[in-house]
Amino acid sequence: MAVICRDSGDNASANDPLLPWLWSIKKALDDLSSTADSASQFETLLKDCILKFKDDDRYKNDVRFLKIWFLYLDAVHDFESVFKMMEDSRICTTYSLLYISYALFLESKGKLVDALEIYRMGISRNAKPLERLKKAEALFLGRMSAIVDACSLQEIDCRESVDPGKSFVNPWSISTFNDLLMKMKNQILKYNGYHASNKNYSGRVPLSSLQRNKIIEIGGKKYQIKGCAGQGGFAKVFRAYINSNPDDVVALKIQKPAFPWEFYMYRQLDNRIVDKERPSFGFAQRVHVFSDYSVLVCDYLGQGTLQDAINSYIVTGHKMDEELCIYYTIEMLHMLEILHSASIIHGDFKPDNLLMRYARNELIEEGFCSRTGAWCDQGLCLVDWGRGMDLSLFPDGTVFKGDCRTSGFCCVEMQENKPWRFQVDTYGLCVIVHMMLHGSYMEIQKVSSDGSYIYQPKSSLKRYWNVELWKKLFTELLNMDSGDDHKKVLRSLRASFEDYMCSNPQLIKKLKQLLVRQRNTLCSSA
Repeated sequence: MAVICRDSGDNASANDPLLPWLWSIKKALDDLSSTADSASQFETLLKDCILKFKDDDRYKNDVRFLKIWFLYLDAVHDFESVFKMMEDSRICTTYSLLYISYALFLESKGKLVDALEIYRMGISRNAKPLERLKKAEALFLGRMSAIVDACSLQEIDCRESVDPGKSFVNPWSISTFNDLLMKMKNQILKYNGYHASNKNYSGRVPLSSLQRNKIIEIGGKKYQIKGCAGQGGFAKVFRAYINSNPDDVVALKIQKPAFPWEFYMYRQLDNRIVDKERPSFGFAQRVHVFSDYSVLVCDYLGQGTLQDAINSYIVTGHKMDEELCIYYTIEMLHMLEILHSASIIHGDFKPDNLLMRYARNELIEEGFCSRTGAWCDQGLCLVDWGRGMDLSLFPDGTVFKGDCRTSGFCCVEMQENKPWRFQVDTYGLCVIVHMMLHGSYMEIQKVSSDGSYIYQPKSSLKRYWNVELWKKLFTELLNMDSGDDHKKVLRSLRASFEDYMCSNPQLIKKLKQLLVRQRNTLCSSA
């Protein structure tokens, strides 16, 4: 397959020789068909790109080049030899991102023992940031434990149900989900896009072993698998073309056992979030529920996640610019304010679940403060609603107990086995802000204050940051009680960050430049 290069006089191409290859690879990936020739040509293109740049020092720690290696890994069967080639060429070997990405790749292929060895290899090499690598290993071990213990967990959860007489409830226990789904069964059946069968999935292609270009047929539509977009303990998310049309791309979330709750949550978002704000929370088109599997069909956003944006700074040894941190903090505060006002809690608020949205038109300074014009299309989109909570289904004033089982995102109340409510989301926001500012997960400590104590992050704020803004955010959100008017707090914090940005047009001008640069980096490597 010939490489499609742009004019050699193009400054971007001249300064970044990898860029034309990225354009060609993206085009080839979009045009990839199920024929053997197409797959072979794509593999050759990837291999040629790797051979050309593998010894180029400019790209040894470039996340875009790393993604090309993983596309190549996915195209060949000899994973070990390719990984050895990456090591020999010193591709991101000192960065934890390499080991995390390769371990996740192996996990998606069912090579769990090998995945664990890769995590431990990176830790033994003191890959940076080491804290992130250790957290990733802990999450992996948690997923494996969840799979092993699934049967025993179900037996335990059967003793916990929604009881109005209780002072608290575990919103994520299996019996809670089952009780709520039974209660809402007649309503769910009427939702547009809900398709249920009491039989097992019987398609010719097993859902347990989907690979690139496999085609599954469900509900009269054919979905061509184009790659794995994510994986958890009980579910996988795939990018797929409907009827092999590259202009009709969706995300397929395949889960075993069947789990229709997430579809229910998406329909609550449809009913409760106003149209202007609705794009910030993802869309589900339909769900097919079988007795053994469920297949959730969602809109696909392929422009990266907030985690990708954070990683793009970490791999180069930098931290995200403060203007960008402030912008995404404003977005998240606004998002939770809207969500919680609709009596909905997300329950799994982390950067992997925040997808990037980019404006179709050019951003201008005047629209930022009013969130109008192109700024309406710019921002984040919160997905993965499997842990979502509909507060309208619980008695007024219900508080919750239960561990989110996401290492690094357990709120203070979970850590101390105390009841919680909205803190599960606001604590997640604080962790994400800390990751943007410091490039690492947040650790908290108790600090004496007026004869009592408050929680604060252990990491110090840089003097050249707007210290008062960040200090106020962490202090307010880490020390809220369940009965506090936290929506008022969210609104006040958001206003303080917006006032700061709007006080100086140069800040918004720089933000625009950072967003353009980020989009070019993340989208060219997608």
